[in-house]
Amino acid sequence: MSRFLFALTCATLTLGQPQNSNSTKSTDRSGLAEILNFETQHTGASPGGWGGGPDGTVFVDGKVVHGGRWSARIERHAGSPGEFSTLTKSIGVDFSGKTIELRGFLRTEDVSGFAGLWMREDGDTPALAFDNMQQRHLKGTNEWTEYSIKLPVHPDAKRLVFGVLVTGTGTAWADDLQLLVDGKPIWDAPQFERPKTSLDLDHEFDAGSRIVLNDLTKVQIENLTTLGKVWGFLKYHHPLVTSGQRQWDYDLIRVLPAILAAGDRPAANTALLHWINGIGAIGTCKPCASLDENDLHLRPKLDWISGKALLGTELSQQLQSIYANRHAAGKQFYVSLVPGVANPSFDHELPYGSVHLPDAGFQVLGLYRFWNIIEYWFPYRDVVGEDWDQVLAEFIPRIALAKNAESYQRELMALIAKAHDTHANLWSSIRLRPPIGNCQLPANVRFIEKQAVVTEAAAAAGLKTGDVITALDGVPAAKLVESWAPYYAASNEPTRLRDIGRFMTRGDCGEATVRVRREGQDVELKANRVPTEGLDAKRWALHDLPGETFRLLSKDVAYLKLSSVKIAEARGYIERAAGTKGLIVDIRNYPSEFVVFALGSLLVGRQTDFVRFTKGDLSNPGAFHWADTASLNPAQPHYSGKVVILVDEVTQSQAEYTSMALRTAPGAIVVGSSTAGADGNVSQFSLPGGLSSMISGIGVFYPDKRPTQRVGILPDVEMRPTIAGIRDGRDEVLEEAVRRIVGLPVSTEEIKKMIKQ
Repeated sequence: MSRFLFALTCATLTLGQPQNSNSTKSTDRSGLAEILNFETQHTGASPGGWGGGPDGTVFVDGKVVHGGRWSARIERHAGSPGEFSTLTKSIGVDFSGKTIELRGFLRTEDVSGFAGLWMREDGDTPALAFDNMQQRHLKGTNEWTEYSIKLPVHPDAKRLVFGVLVTGTGTAWADDLQLLVDGKPIWDAPQFERPKTSLDLDHEFDAGSRIVLNDLTKVQIENLTTLGKVWGFLKYHHPLVTSGQRQWDYDLIRVLPAILAAGDRPAANTALLHWINGIGAIGTCKPCASLDENDLHLRPKLDWISGKALLGTELSQQLQSIYANRHAAGKQFYVSLVPGVANPSFDHELPYGSVHLPDAGFQVLGLYRFWNIIEYWFPYRDVVGEDWDQVLAEFIPRIALAKNAESYQRELMALIAKAHDTHANLWSSIRLRPPIGNCQLPANVRFIEKQAVVTEAAAAAGLKTGDVITALDGVPAAKLVESWAPYYAASNEPTRLRDIGRFMTRGDCGEATVRVRREGQDVELKANRVPTEGLDAKRWALHDLPGETFRLLSKDVAYLKLSSVKIAEARGYIERAAGTKGLIVDIRNYPSEFVVFALGSLLVGRQTDFVRFTKGDLSNPGAFHWADTASLNPAQPHYSGKVVILVDEVTQSQAEYTSMALRTAPGAIVVGSSTAGADGNVSQFSLPGGLSSMISGIGVFYPDKRPTQRVGILPDVEMRPTIAGIRDGRDEVLEEAVRRIVGLPVSTEEIKKMIKQ
């Protein structure tokens, strides 16, 4: 999933509909047809029966319609708030079936981003399934056309949220929508009543934990550290919890006062033992789980449950008994493995979006939830590089004592950053990550030679390409980076600096003072920060060539960038590259489509393994086993020339996976610098406060088991841009690729002519 699509998924959680409830709202079948057709009564300018926003972008329209009297119109301009607008409707999933389909007519005018239908299924965990029309690239101006998106009906879905969206600027109309289950109108679908779980029945703390903390003693922090480890262990091992018979979040809140009141470690351990005994008898497992040592990559990190110095004799024995009697069913209430992929799906993790923050109890829950997800389900736990137990102890006072919602979210960001996973972040709260503001300078900043360099700037900014930013508003750039870095989750330092560069000029709208080093001189200038919505941030996130997806740089050199690549045209690219000495595949971007096999199969001459995976073990939380490899199988037309792959710090996730596959082509080389170091399908989960995060969910390794996480895709030929090259308008990485193909000295000017033709 791309970062933009994930942000869109998270953001639409809150537009127009309540985000969190343990109960479901039944489908109002009687009035739904009129709402879908926009023929219901309208109050004000918005379509009746619908939510959405932001304000001032969603309207009912009586002039441009497909059928009936009314349509819905989404209209965005350069000053519209946010990156997108959405029309939103939510209904309860009280129907059964295999497939849910949203169908309807759309018309667009001058849409700069894309327009589309969208649909999402929520359960106790938001976004169980999500789809929109991003990959169909509906933009520009188009007449009325019928479109459709489909999702399988998720067995855990409790709410269906759907509508229409527009990103960027422009106008889209929607009309004559249909909601179908297995091809029939939703109101004709069979009804059913979902069995109630502990989450439906236990509502004691729905309004808040009622736990207030002003400070914490050293003893309390030590005891809360033990509680966090014990609570997580029981969550994934105690049969009454793994079977869903306990509202485990609320059980934590129930025991917290006793742990906080304990005067020393023995008293806290006694309280923990009493709490565990009160949960219920565990019985004897039939059959019991065992750890398969075959193909074991990581074993559970559970030596601590035998530590009597930490837990005392009775508590240690109780935990060891629970571990010995864990069931072999391979089923968990709070986590499952995604079929066919095996990354964890974090089920029934309620977001508690209605809880008023600050709330110390729910803030502690947020810490424990994330910490234990890393402890038991993060496939790269062994390369985190932190003492994970110490991280828990460090963040207990930081998160528990956070005095408002904003500081709680920033402390969570700092916690998540300790996992050193570029996929992991508090994606729902990026606006609170420093620097904060709704505007930024109209300039792209990239760290080159460890300095903040302007690589592109609007003329009105007063900045020039190649300027080195040394201070902002009187604060040295190095000091700003040092203060912001702890809140930026990244697998490695180049990726952290990548993200800091993208945001470092953000702040309040209006004038900023910028000091730059320009051609050896220090220059101070005034520049205006402008609303971020009007900036071409997506283009700035790409380091490939503007323009066509495929081109011939010369009779000997073909160039293909993956930021706009099409699966359907893979064979055509290779046919057009036939006869060249080499093909440059530019992956200094995020692939627009998944072309690993469609393109990779045309570059190899025999079956070729390119990746190996690890996956978790539901019966042995914390264990990860080696899984099968994936291979490329040769296909025609075969490209026999040299393949040069370009990568750098923007090459992330699917882009890294694609790089791994394509570099198996005979004689292929990778040119550039280390990539983002975050590969593998992502696993999303909620955190208290209506927040969203995720992690890399499966381990991705080379076939010989060499790692990629944090390390990234290491180039065969290291080549980085220089400040001098940026000032001269050169693409030094691409230049090196051309030289590697032609095998002869080629001047910079000759290569610049190739690129511009």
